[in-house]
Amino acid sequence: MKGFLKNTAERILSEHQHLEQLRVVLPNRRAGLFFTQHLGQLISEPTWMPEVVTIEELFYGYAKQRPADNLTLIFELFKVYQSLHPSPESFDKFYYWGEMILKDFNDVDQFMAEAKKLYHHLSEVKELSADLSFLTEEQVALIQQFWKSFELQEAYQKEKFLQFWEMLSTLYESFQAHLNVAGLAYSGQLYRKVVEGLTSIPNPEKHHVFIGFNAFTATEERLIKHFIAEFGAEIYWDVDTYYLDDLNQEAGLFFRAYAKDPVFEKTFPKEIPVKIQREHIKITTYATPLKSNQANLVGSILENVPKGQAWEETVVILPDEQMLFPVLHSLPEQVDKVNVTMGYPVKNTPVYAFIESVLELQRYIKMEDQVLSVYHRPLKDILSLIYLKAENSEFCKDVLKEIQEENRIYYPLEKLQKASPFFELIFKKVASQDLFDYLTTLIEALVERLPDEGLQQSYLFQCYKQLNRLKDIFRSQEAVEVDLEFFIKIFRQLFREVKLPFEGEPLQGLQLMGVLESRNLDFERVIICNMNEDSFPPAASLNSMIPFNLRRAFGLPVQEQNDAIYAYTFYRLLHQAKEVHMIYTTSSDQGKAGEKSRYIQQMQVEMNLQEDEEVVYLPVDLHQSKEIIIEKDKDVVKLLEAYKVDENGFSRKYFSPSALSVYLDCRLKFYFQYIAKVKEKEEVKEEIDAGVFGNLAHYSMEHLYGGFISRKGRSLVEKEDFEDLSKNWVFPAIELGIRQYYNLEKDANTKLSGQMAIVRDVLQKYIEELLAIDKADAPYKIISMEQTYKADFEITTSDGMSKVKLQGIIDRVDEKDGVIRLIDYKSGADKKEFSTVASLFDREDSKRNKAAMQTLYYGLLYQASFPENAKPLKPALFNFKEIFKDDFNPYLKEKPIPKVAAQEVQDYKLLQDQYESTLKVLLEELYDSNIPFDQTNNLEKCKYCPYIELCSRGKV
Repeated sequence: MKGFLKNTAERILSEHQHLEQLRVVLPNRRAGLFFTQHLGQLISEPTWMPEVVTIEELFYGYAKQRPADNLTLIFELFKVYQSLHPSPESFDKFYYWGEMILKDFNDVDQFMAEAKKLYHHLSEVKELSADLSFLTEEQVALIQQFWKSFELQEAYQKEKFLQFWEMLSTLYESFQAHLNVAGLAYSGQLYRKVVEGLTSIPNPEKHHVFIGFNAFTATEERLIKHFIAEFGAEIYWDVDTYYLDDLNQEAGLFFRAYAKDPVFEKTFPKEIPVKIQREHIKITTYATPLKSNQANLVGSILENVPKGQAWEETVVILPDEQMLFPVLHSLPEQVDKVNVTMGYPVKNTPVYAFIESVLELQRYIKMEDQVLSVYHRPLKDILSLIYLKAENSEFCKDVLKEIQEENRIYYPLEKLQKASPFFELIFKKVASQDLFDYLTTLIEALVERLPDEGLQQSYLFQCYKQLNRLKDIFRSQEAVEVDLEFFIKIFRQLFREVKLPFEGEPLQGLQLMGVLESRNLDFERVIICNMNEDSFPPAASLNSMIPFNLRRAFGLPVQEQNDAIYAYTFYRLLHQAKEVHMIYTTSSDQGKAGEKSRYIQQMQVEMNLQEDEEVVYLPVDLHQSKEIIIEKDKDVVKLLEAYKVDENGFSRKYFSPSALSVYLDCRLKFYFQYIAKVKEKEEVKEEIDAGVFGNLAHYSMEHLYGGFISRKGRSLVEKEDFEDLSKNWVFPAIELGIRQYYNLEKDANTKLSGQMAIVRDVLQKYIEELLAIDKADAPYKIISMEQTYKADFEITTSDGMSKVKLQGIIDRVDEKDGVIRLIDYKSGADKKEFSTVASLFDREDSKRNKAAMQTLYYGLLYQASFPENAKPLKPALFNFKEIFKDDFNPYLKEKPIPKVAAQEVQDYKLLQDQYESTLKVLLEELYDSNIPFDQTNNLEKCKYCPYIELCSRGKV
């Protein structure tokens, strides 16, 4: 295939006998490499090759200087800003808009704008307006339009803008002078310096040939026109009539202007090539549902490439760098060589994730009672990374388990450091000034641990190199203090631009490249991914301190020019192509709509070409999710056997009242939770929710009365005991409850967070109110606190008569006036009234009283534990949300007839037969092999179920 570069090489070879006397200037190095290859293939005998340079190298050569890096320049700009501003901001606040100002200054110089007039004080608008003779009428109109919109702003905003704008002119001039003294420069400054000294440039020794340019900056345009007019330089345009003749085509925006230029017009070919509108070009568009499907589609397209065709003639264009590895992994076996022109962003690598996690960890280390501890969230993130797991996986697993089980919000660094020297290196508090050395030492340690990981070592090398560069820059700026937050901000800012270069033979194999890398290159087969609007072309984003109208009026680039550059880059890929495959995604991704690129839309309307669109479908079942039913086969029945009591009176499992409530709510949920043992996702609880509060209350009451019995040597509580209990023992009981809940060691410090301290005070008020209620009921005898009670319950199964184990923990059992009270503490607002015993087991009853069912269950357990008991068993609910009411009554009430007053349950034994017979029916159903574990029909119960995704009801 004879593309633009090869045709140009032929012309240069035929028109110039002495190639060594030529200097060929191209837009980028890759184009230079391919041009040199084509030229070498055309030369039949030994000869000196021409000098091949980029336009950038040409400018820097004449300037005899190269630009400083951006971070150094922003530091220098900050120094000048400090000297001008009466109350300057700190560097970390200045950095973001300093970066923007530097870019604007670069544009001002690249496009030869007159900075003094551009940054003129708006209060002198008349003076400015009087001196716009160098501008066109359209440009003057744009400036006046800006002033008009400016006058509509609020006075405070106008004043603030004026102050800042006024300073920019002085800042620009002072910055130029400062850089000259420091021996530094930015690229635009160097370009302008060269152009302003064009008349002093002597006639070059070599003849200059400019190849493949499309959009010049003002400085580039002036230099090239000067070389053409004064030195006879040549220029070769890569252009097509399709977009040159069509005034609506943005791809030809610059060419149409150059074709009318007195200098450039003579350099255009007499006959403009017609390459795009050819009948034999085949264009296919593909619509994929997901971004990830594109890589597989690329692999499928490449599989259909006929054997024997050179892979060098095929290119895969990737506007999104994140697609690189998915595409590489999807290449078919017949692709034996690949050349990757684009770099892979380091920010997408595991090494970057590790370094960022380490820095994030530093933000959450704090001193707690002379012990350095780290917050659990960043700790869990870093312990989940592969590097730490590879070092000591068991330790990571144990720490994560400990954090979860003991609800550790902060974890001591000292315990983490014991795992290994590598852990000791990571988990320590680092001062801001030592962060560079800390991170470079970490990377060195990682390199030692990954001797055979070539790709990982490449990532580490890039990070190491950038960190050292950053360190050198910061240490040369002694006046700037770097705290942790600013370090992290700079780290993220710089590393998002760092890319890992791939090594390979650029002239062989399948070509994978980004959009701009494809300039001047021609291929027979073009595959373009991410042909979505906002990807190709990219979304409009021109960050600038200079308003749009002023940019346009003073000839600075605006989005229109950017769109024209990308349009040209796209259309020139079609110049020599025989096959074009364009893939776009129909689903939205990262805020971008799944809309096909405007280029596809334009081609469909404008080009007289056969255009096919293939929709790539994914097999999707649009039918409603099938109901999940777990039949009670022999394996499930075997699992249920664990609840049965053996001949020795033992069982491996037991039915608790909460387990049976779950079964009544949803049989499938019971199966997941108690039979299959599918664990809910556990999180460290930082907030004190109702569940945590209830547990703390239970433990506190247990320690309060347990401590009383231990101290007094008696279980009888008298009225006169409450003053001492309330005054001296509530607070210690709560402290013990907190220790027990959070698994704190006996001597561990229980210094509380602000929220926990508030909860403790609230809990203290609740317990004091409970004691006031208890005092009114005294005297009474404490029988047990938080004690487990069991019962063997007889049911009939398919195997005949069996006994199953029932078990529960009764919060408190006491005896008052010959009545045994079964007390259940509740942190919620549970109701005490129920209609009938049968209603407690009715899963269709939306008002089923779970708390009453549970408290009566305790009556069954207690009576079974003490069958000789003849005293009344009175169930009671002490729900904290009601204890402050004047008419608080803790006892259950039965109300079988709606309009008849509810009757207080005086003795469980009066309801025993009915309760146990209903429970028997429920348990026998649970063992009935004909009744499977199925989903509930009440979707309201699914809303907060932890298994909602598992049973495909995530959208109820």
